[in-house]
Amino acid sequence: MKRIQPLPDLLISQIAAGEVVERPASVLKELLENSLDAGATKIDVQLEEGGVSLMRIADDGGGMPPDDLPLALARHATSKIASLADLESVASYGFRGEALASIAAVARVDITSRTAESAHAWRIEALTGEIKPAALAAGTVISVADLYFNTPARRKFLKTTATEYAHCDDVLVRMAQARPDVAFTLTHNGQVKRRLASADFSRRTRELVGEEFFKHVRNIDVSAGPLSLTGFAALPAYAKSTRAEQFFYVNGRFVRDKLLVHAAREAYADILHGAHHPAYVLFLTLDPATVDVNVHPAKTEVRFRDARGIHQFVFHALQRALAAPLAAASPQSAVPPAPTFTGGRPQQTQFAMREPAVTAYLNFAQQASSPPLPAEIEAPLGHALAQLHGIYILAENAQGLVLVDMHAAHERILYERLKVSTDAAPAIQPLLVPVLFSATAGEMACAEAHQETLHALGCDIAPAGPAQLAVRAVPALLSGGNIEQLARGLLAELSEHPSSRILQERRNEILATLACHGAVRANRQLTLPEMNALLRQMGATERADQCNHGRPTWVQLSIADLDKLFMRGK
Repeated sequence: MKRIQPLPDLLISQIAAGEVVERPASVLKELLENSLDAGATKIDVQLEEGGVSLMRIADDGGGMPPDDLPLALARHATSKIASLADLESVASYGFRGEALASIAAVARVDITSRTAESAHAWRIEALTGEIKPAALAAGTVISVADLYFNTPARRKFLKTTATEYAHCDDVLVRMAQARPDVAFTLTHNGQVKRRLASADFSRRTRELVGEEFFKHVRNIDVSAGPLSLTGFAALPAYAKSTRAEQFFYVNGRFVRDKLLVHAAREAYADILHGAHHPAYVLFLTLDPATVDVNVHPAKTEVRFRDARGIHQFVFHALQRALAAPLAAASPQSAVPPAPTFTGGRPQQTQFAMREPAVTAYLNFAQQASSPPLPAEIEAPLGHALAQLHGIYILAENAQGLVLVDMHAAHERILYERLKVSTDAAPAIQPLLVPVLFSATAGEMACAEAHQETLHALGCDIAPAGPAQLAVRAVPALLSGGNIEQLARGLLAELSEHPSSRILQERRNEILATLACHGAVRANRQLTLPEMNALLRQMGATERADQCNHGRPTWVQLSIADLDKLFMRGK
């Protein structure tokens, strides 16, 4: 074996760069965080060839005096923490003191900076360490050229220019979303790609995520003890095939945290099905001392002191917002308060943690009942005008025209009522005349094997002959539906999952099947009172914006939308 020997400083930094500097986007993230920590209100980013040949970040932050420039490039030197206590309640984006040193180990770096008190700026070249006077207004400019020029093996792993630029753009979008008070400009190969003026939270989100997102959002503004969750969560109708529109921030820092992603996914579980992913922009604020951001050099992973309490708080906050009846919450409601910032850094208010987060959650969860409906919006879906092709209800409300898919809407209403009914003792409707139908051998066997489950659901389905089943009772909520179709659909669901614990394991799927077969079918003519009754039930039903399969139950066409269709005012 070779003798143990210390590694050269350059090699140490190059090893560290393997964790911090994965690609140009990693460099951009670190430099943007430094600019924001310096109190910048304007940041200009210039990229060449996806940031590989050149990356230049200019900000109007506080700047650095000349004596600090060599330290900025030194390993484990930082102005952001000085003790373990500082680390445990860190309020800045950066704190490790290794990013610039790692970048300088694999690229040609120079820094030009000037404080407000300095007569002129100073410039340092990382390769030589030489410091010279320079011309610059207050702030800092960092240039990173020829990434991986001295580690060609790493450079071979980079993707195409377009791919690397796309990753850089993603980084800027995430940072800009968290800091709407800061203006950003992004230029690539001489072309301005993004120009974001300082704005409020809502406008910045519209610029980055798009207007279509805002047509489907529910506003989130929930607090419980030391925890708060604000932002926007899109309804299932806006679900995406990727997670590209999932923005989650913890104390202003973008994170990819499995616990938070799981909590959000569970909140959507009863309204979003299949391989689609929800879209949201969410800000979780809590005491910095209760979250560890020093988990990974990239700082996109965090660890919560009270993981269970945080999970439950996020889950219930989102679930309640998404499940709120139409009359209590709608996409047109007021914009939630934006995350606030102070001193150029995300606001990290110190909370007195007299109660753990889980206790705060339990207090919050006790408010689970739906709030009373404000009188001025007691009919958010308006009043029925007519029925179209036996499928859609046309209604008029204050905004304009509402189109309702009557089957999808009734399906959601029945489903939510069945869940409540099943949690108690389901109301059973005995049939005056049993409904008989021919059954396959599989259906006969399933009915006999699941008698206990059928009774728990409020159904009495039993053999009436060698190949015949009789339905003698059904849940009262479904007594007006097609009894034979309902029974066949339920038996099909039970036959696919022969477990004796099926009602515990797949309760909601079974109830959704019952609701689907019990809901009003297409081509059934409804009277105006019946249509209005359905609209009022939708207004008071949780999750009424979408059916059990995640499809929208209604759409709004405003007067402006209708004017546009007919080119009024042109």
